[in-house]
Amino acid sequence: MVFKHFAARVSLHVMGLLVTLAIASYLLMLPGYHAATIIVILIVAYQSYLLLGYVNKTNAELTRFLDALKFADFSQRFHMTQLGTGFSELGETFTQIMQRAAASRNDQELELRHLKALVEHVPVPLITIADDKKVTLCNNSARRLFGTYSVANVQDLAQFGEQFAQKLPVMLAGERQLLSFQVDNMERMLAVQTTQLVQSGRQEKLISLQDIQSELDHTQIKAWQDLVRVLTHEIMNSITPVTSLAKTASALADDARSQVVQRAPDWRDLIDELDDVSNAVETVARRSDTLMNFVTSYRRLTRLPPADKKEVCLTEYLQEIAALIHNDWCAADIALQIDVEPQGLRARIDSAMVEQLLLNLLKNAEQALQQNACDKPKVVRIGIGLNKRGHMEMTVEDSGPGIDDEIAEQVFVPFFTTKREGSGVGLALTRQVMIAHGGNVRLSRSTLGGAKFTLTF
Repeated sequence: MVFKHFAARVSLHVMGLLVTLAIASYLLMLPGYHAATIIVILIVAYQSYLLLGYVNKTNAELTRFLDALKFADFSQRFHMTQLGTGFSELGETFTQIMQRAAASRNDQELELRHLKALVEHVPVPLITIADDKKVTLCNNSARRLFGTYSVANVQDLAQFGEQFAQKLPVMLAGERQLLSFQVDNMERMLAVQTTQLVQSGRQEKLISLQDIQSELDHTQIKAWQDLVRVLTHEIMNSITPVTSLAKTASALADDARSQVVQRAPDWRDLIDELDDVSNAVETVARRSDTLMNFVTSYRRLTRLPPADKKEVCLTEYLQEIAALIHNDWCAADIALQIDVEPQGLRARIDSAMVEQLLLNLLKNAEQALQQNACDKPKVVRIGIGLNKRGHMEMTVEDSGPGIDDEIAEQVFVPFFTTKREGSGVGLALTRQVMIAHGGNVRLSRSTLGGAKFTLTF
């Protein structure tokens, strides 16, 4: 309908122009009508101007409409009543198209923001690796995982461990692996899975990096606890009657020896044999008691209560622990250094658990220093501070001989010990206490020359 009105008006303009041109041509052939001819020619020019203006106005509005769509300028409105009858409807149609396009664009932006918000708040870190080796951190979890380190391409992954840097870029779509990830002096185990994405002919890999270190720690600890619980139960069931019978037999042997001495003091051979029996039975009873105490110590691995965390001032806390060992260490000529930075640092910990943990580590350091035959000073240092992620780190290091790299990975395993009189409980219990605090413990070489235990809470 709009275009019919447009065609009709254009036709009227053209017909009027043709009639005027015909009149002008006729007047040019008649002599003496110069003024009339000039007037008609001016009328032709004016009609041509009106026709071109009318067409140009229509084209301008159409161009403005198409440009608005091209550049997504949805604020444009079209009021074309000045172009004549019917064009107001065309203007309203253009305006409605722009409004619908704007609404569709808003819906798309809302959906995009919603999807971005979902990705940002996904608890699993997500990254992408493009064909040009560019790495993009897709959400908050990924940025928290990598911390303050700059990660822009695959070469930057080398700062998180050799295994992580080598295997992550070459993983195939759909592949799943467990990779070691090292950051801020902490080693984590990540469950890594990749997916291939293709967008606008550009390929990239979407990689999820799920931290499962805590789950692995809890699973491993539970496995050890189940094993120790079964072993200690069976051992205690077997050794308890042996201990009881050995003590009874020892008492009976002593009674028999006393009676023989009283009634037949000349039976020296029998008395000697009874002495041997009594000593043997006492040895069995004594060893049975030792074994029961040994098994009882392992039961602590399966009965560690949940951490009862309370806020403590760490400087005062360490000074109280230092007072417990002061006299013994002064006699052994061992110097204890305490460094807390900042001085007023406070933390929420289970003070009883951590105290036992520190005493175990300090006792290990003392024994290591006593075994060290060199003349260098005997020093133990306790340091506390905050790492780059704001987590509290506590270090216990000594100037002893240190621990061989071959056994460094085994020292936290229950039952494992390098000491002749050791039970293999202390460091295993230390690891459990740290897991109960949501942290971990790591062994390395100290700048003092000996072992360095780093506790990250």
